This record gives sequence, C-alpha cells and structure tokens, in this order.
Amino acid sequence: MAGMYPDNGSGRVGAMALAAGIGLGAAHALPALAKPAPGVARLLRIQTRTASGEGAALTFDDGPHPQGTVAVLEALREHGVRATFFLVGELVALHPTLAAEVASEGHRVGLHCDRHRNMLRLTPRQVAADLERAHERIASVTGVAPELHRAPYGVYSGAGLWLVRRRGLRPLLWTHWGRDWEEDATPESIADEVASDLLPGSVLLLHDGDRYSHPGAWQGTANALPEVLERIAAAGLGHGAP
Repeated sequence: MAGMYPDNGSGRVGAMALAAGIGLGAAHALPALAKPAPGVARLLRIQTRTASGEGAALTFDDGPHPQGTVAVLEALREHGVRATFFLVGELVALHPTLAAEVASEGHRVGLHCDRHRNMLRLTPRQVAADLERAHERIASVTGVAPELHRAPYGVYSGAGLWLVRRRGLRPLLWTHWGRDWEEDATPESIADEVASDLLPGSVLLLHDGDRYSHPGAWQGTANALPEVLERIAAAGLGHGAP
C-alpha cells in the first residue's frame, strides 16, 4: 500500500538500475535481429545485398573442408563463376593448401571466425581475440587480408559488430539461404530454398563444409550447385560483388 514504507530513493535507484540493465542487454543483442528483421540490418548498416545492388553473389561459409570445398571449387570452375568464401581460422590451419587454392582461383576470401561460436555467448575480449587469430591465419595462408566478415550463425553482438568494424571489416549477411546444413536437406530442397525469387543484388548463402552441421551436408550443396547456377542465369543475373 502507498505510504506504508518511507521513500528513501532506493526504489528509484533500483528502477534506474533495472532500466540500465535492460538497455545494455538490448544493445548487446539487437544486432542479432539483423537477419530476421531487415529493418534492423538497415538501422545498423549491416549489408545484406551486393555492393552495387546488381547481379547475384554466391557465398559459402564454414570452410575450408577437404571434400566439400574441393567439390564446390570444381563446380564453380566448370561454370566459370567466382564466389566468396568465409573461412574459419582453425580450419585454415588444418587445411592451408586448400585455403590458398580458394584465393589463387580468384575467389574472394572473407573472415567467418577462428572458432565457430555464437557471438552473444562471448565477451568482447573473446570476440577481439577470435578476430585477431582468424585474420592472422587467413591472411598468412592465402596472402589476402579479408575485407568482409560474416558472424557464425549470422549473429552479431553489439560489441562484436563494433569490433568487426574497428578492424576495417565490412559485415555481410544474405538475402537467401539454402538451409543445406539440415539433416533432411536434398539437392532439390537446397536449390529451391536458395535460388527462388532471385532479384538483382541477391546474396546467396551456402556451406562448403560440415564441421559444424550435419555430417556429409556438403554433398547436398555440391550436388545442388549446377541447378543453383542455372537458376541464377535464368533470372538474368550475372555475378555480383558482395
């Protein structure tokens, strides 16, 4: 009941502390909404389309992988298509020759992470250390300093987004994904998911490795690629730079 206890200001202090905590939590987690909420991506200046707004950009996460990346590179080579590969530092260390091959064949190299972890579960110091290790490994092996970044699961934290940009990296998400990591994914379902309703500026997300997904998932992706490339051509879209 009002007036039962004296107002010594502690209630107001507690409310202010709660509001501050909520505000900090929102600032930490808001970037995670960028993919499902395009308006948030625009607000935070997180790119989801090609730089020019033209063409279609094929992107691959979670490599290099000794079978998946090889199969994807072969399909791209046959069709004369260049893509962007967001590499994982710990896998670059395991497969340096393959990582170097990605760059030497003219594909763009982006930074995914060093270890595949959700940014929301990491401290700013952990994110900074992960970015540093990944950048050093990728640059030293491929001879290319990455300019693009994509967070694991497409999830950015507030501090993570700031740290990515402080390193001079440009965050890139996507407009279409193939859901190729799922156990029941097929080449047909992957092509339908990633290459339907394409528009100029579309960014397509696939995976060339299965280290962090269903074992063997890369096979569905590799087998879907010819159909995906045909659909891009049928839509009248050439290669767009992310």
